Amino acid sequence: MEKPSNLLLKLSRRLFENPDKQEQFIDALINPQPFHPGIIWCQNKPETLPFTVEVPTIWQPQFVDRLLLGEKPGKYPLHQQGYYYCLDFSSIFAASVLLTIPQPVRLVFDMCASPGGKSVFVWKALQPDLLISNEVIGKRLGSLISNLKRCQISPCTVVNRDSSVFAEKIPLSSDLVIVDAPCTGQSLLAKGEKAPGCFHPTAINRSANRQKRIIANSAQLVAPQGYLAYMTCTYSAEENEQVCEWFLSKFPHFQAVRVSYLDKYQSHLSNIPCYRIFPQDRLGAGAFTVLFQNTEVGQAQELDLDNLSGVWMNTHHPEAENTDKSLSQ
Repeated sequence: MEKPSNLLLKLSRRLFENPDKQEQFIDALINPQPFHPGIIWCQNKPETLPFTVEVPTIWQPQFVDRLLLGEKPGKYPLHQQGYYYCLDFSSIFAASVLLTIPQPVRLVFDMCASPGGKSVFVWKALQPDLLISNEVIGKRLGSLISNLKRCQISPCTVVNRDSSVFAEKIPLSSDLVIVDAPCTGQSLLAKGEKAPGCFHPTAINRSANRQKRIIANSAQLVAPQGYLAYMTCTYSAEENEQVCEWFLSKFPHFQAVRVSYLDKYQSHLSNIPCYRIFPQDRLGAGAFTVLFQNTEVGQAQELDLDNLSGVWMNTHHPEAENTDKSLSQ
């Protein structure tokens, strides 16, 4: 086995007390193994499939399939035709907290949306009256728009602004805000990819500070009784549990929601209801996820889409024709 770096060793000891679990975690990162691919069905599933589907997990929604190891769903015509969206099964785990949110849902705002997996998931799961997908990094907009267009996600609009802009322009407007936060990306190593410097304390602290800023701005958008989902694809507690604890201390009117079907994945690093998988669990490269609810009582603020300066919009939806560029509750 390749010798792990000192920083990886330190992380493993912070995450796990048990030496065997430390070794399993390290081995999963320095000797990466393939994971079962995941797909979200955006259109009705054909009766005959070109690939083999695994037995679903108990928390897996019906519109998601986990495929046989080694399957490459992106190569089939059904993918190009927009029947499904391909993603790491860790992302399915992270997004599964959204399944506990009651319908109907009027407005969903995906703050860090590219390349679009969480937007596709929430559109399929909750069927909101409008989905707004934001991506602040201009060069990532192309893949986001391409995926939403291919998968026929509608009604949907794509925007390209910093989170602080929305906190000011559309406060208390959204039934759900998703923050799939930019992070150090430590789980990339479990997929055999590069993530230079991902274990360095400076990178972790810089990332955690950015995450706190984004989640604080995002909280401003959440309507009374609405939800805020926070998730990452990294392992450091500083970017996960500690961000959640900081958030609840700064925004005491939010509370973490227990997601009963994920109880077995409760993080052992916090008493807050929050959930993790690690690469050695073999469900995916790793993910952290938590769902908060705004406990305040009141009405959502009306949303004027003219405030958003969208860069792309798809409104081929019968309900969307009656919105007149605004949503109110």
